[in-house]
Amino acid sequence: MGNIEATRLKVRDIIGNLTWQRTGRGRMKGSRTVVSQLTGAIVRMVLVMVLVAMPSVLLVEVTADTKQMVALVALFIGLLTFVEYNATYPSLVEFRDAAPFNRVRYMMLLATVVSLSMLARGAAYPSTLTEFTDAVGTLIGNSMDFPYSPVRLATLMVSNDATIEQIASVRTAAGMAYLISLISLSVFVIILKAGRWPDRSKAFNVWVNLPTFDPTAGADVVTRLTRDARINIALGFLLPFLTPAVVKIASTGFEPLTLTSPQTLIWTMTAWAFLPASLFMRGIAMGRIADMITETRAANQMAADGKRYVPA
Repeated sequence: MGNIEATRLKVRDIIGNLTWQRTGRGRMKGSRTVVSQLTGAIVRMVLVMVLVAMPSVLLVEVTADTKQMVALVALFIGLLTFVEYNATYPSLVEFRDAAPFNRVRYMMLLATVVSLSMLARGAAYPSTLTEFTDAVGTLIGNSMDFPYSPVRLATLMVSNDATIEQIASVRTAAGMAYLISLISLSVFVIILKAGRWPDRSKAFNVWVNLPTFDPTAGADVVTRLTRDARINIALGFLLPFLTPAVVKIASTGFEPLTLTSPQTLIWTMTAWAFLPASLFMRGIAMGRIADMITETRAANQMAADGKRYVPA
């Protein structure tokens, strides 16, 4: 009896140690996940703040009031980014866990802002880098400036009393921004076609990556995703043409948009090129998700039919 009781105590100690080790490992893994998510949120917050403040850093003769306003806006957007990426379930940011969707969009935005800031800086303090950027932008703007092109329509947003130099600067900025958006869109399509988005090694949660999409409203999920994808692609194609026309119509009773300020030119041209490309990417991504759901349903149906009809 003594040997049996000793064996029981030994087995109990072993099981207890294993349970403690598993619990400890689980806690360590959970702690590492929390720390990793927190670190990623902080890094993204800093990157977004750097993006917002970039024109004020590169440009010269920026007033103190403008710097303070830019710092306030950068802090607000940075905190919003931190909250979205640190939360368990985001509320606004789409495709948070589906890299590199947002990374491609950020790099597109950063490249556009930096390029346009270098163009604006070269007008006051030219250098070798600014002159090279201006030459490339001028070449692109002139090559894209043909009737009914987005670059030609973008020049309509300037005021009626704008000089030839101001129109040329708008043309150069529009051509540079539009080219960067097209390159970024091509990069995302290549990543998608190469099978690297979304990552097949990790589970893809549709509802976490699309927090603004309500799966319980309306018709079937696949039908709604396909419809939204087509709408986003259509808007992405039409927006570069519609925005100048809307600005021109709205300027009938108001003063046309003045793009003489460097920061106004940078952010206007950035938004004009970034929003259509972002809508294009969103539409392509939603179409891909709809295809994934359809493939998953077909695979589950085949598995269910196989279990149902295979003889015992």
